[in-house]
Amino acid sequence: MRVLIAGAGRLGTQIAQVLSAARNDVTLVEYDDDRVAELDGLNQVRLLTGDACDPGTLERAGALACDLVIATTGRDEDNLVIALLAKGRFGVARVAARVNDAENAWLFDERWGVDVAVPAATPLISLIEEATGATDTVALLRLSKAGVEVIETAITARSRAAGRTLGEIQLPAGTVVATVVRDGRPTVPGPGVRLLPGDELLLVSHEATEREIHAAFQ
Repeated sequence: MRVLIAGAGRLGTQIAQVLSAARNDVTLVEYDDDRVAELDGLNQVRLLTGDACDPGTLERAGALACDLVIATTGRDEDNLVIALLAKGRFGVARVAARVNDAENAWLFDERWGVDVAVPAATPLISLIEEATGATDTVALLRLSKAGVEVIETAITARSRAAGRTLGEIQLPAGTVVATVVRDGRPTVPGPGVRLLPGDELLLVSHEATEREIHAAFQ
């Protein structure tokens, strides 16, 4: 599947990493040169500097051949313009757009080219599954055939795990930490990694429930 993601903030970057790891062809568009430089070398993701609200930028990013466009910028007005261009000008089959302000949710519908409106608080896994329209697209995250689940949990200032190292956390049996995402970038989950508020963890388990995993960190 060819995917174009507009906005290389934490959310857009995470989606790009997951979908590219699931062997999709992913292009990530970001207008901030410094942010693009930070992400240089992002595995299996094509980076493009430019304003995704500009039709020329979308065309250079491959919108004409895209199966899915996901607008994840921090501005609702930008996400709506990107969605409208993707659907109306480039005929993209499926368009998902992030809703940053809940009061604007009523705008995110077919009139603006939005097939899937995603509230900002939607968990990463749920967002990707809904945006792609099929759970098998993200088999990396749902390994049901092997009896394995990947569960997401976020560290807040109130989390019991905040300030502790991974080595100090007693994980449920059959569970390992796959990655710690910090500031939009994955961190190698060694035992010495100290968890900070804002960190997002993806854990792989074939025995523990989501409640048990959250209890270990929250």
